Amino acid sequence: MTTTLQKNLKSQITGTDILNIQSVAEALTGVLTDTYRLILKSHTYHWNVTGPLFFSIHEMTEDHYTDMFAAADVLAERIRALDRHAQVSLAGLTAGTGGQDSDANLSAEDMVRDLLADHEALAQKMRALVLSAEAAGDPVTADLATERAAFHEKAAWMLRATAF
Repeated sequence: MTTTLQKNLKSQITGTDILNIQSVAEALTGVLTDTYRLILKSHTYHWNVTGPLFFSIHEMTEDHYTDMFAAADVLAERIRALDRHAQVSLAGLTAGTGGQDSDANLSAEDMVRDLLADHEALAQKMRALVLSAEAAGDPVTADLATERAAFHEKAAWMLRATAF
C-alpha cells in the first residue's frame, strides 16, 4: 500500500499531479497498444505490397515500423517513469482498428489508405495526450506526445501524397 509520503515523493519525482498520473498513464498505454498494432500492420503490408509502387511503399513502411518500434520502447519507459506497468493490450492488438485484422490481400492503394487512416488517428490521439499531460502538469509526456504526433502527421502526409 502506498503511503501519503510515498505519493508525495512520486509526485515530486515525476513533477505531475498525482491525481492525474493514472489518466496520463492510461492514455500512454492506449497509444502504446495502437503503436504496436500499427507496427504489425505496417510490417504486414511491407511484406505483401505489390504493384507499380512496390518499392516506395515497401521502403516507406519499413521506415515507419522501424521508427515506431523504437518509439514503443520510449512510450513504455515513460509509463514506467510514471510508476505504472507498461503493457500492451493483446485484445487491443488482435481487435485491430474497427475490430478487424490487417488484410495482406489488400491492393497497394487500399494498404496506403488504411495506413493513412491509422496514422491520422494516432496523430489525433497523440495531440489529445499532449493536452491531458499538460493539464496534469506533465511536460515530459506532453513533449513525447508532441514528438510522436509530428511523426504520425508526417507519415500521414507522405501516405496522402502516395494515395491514389
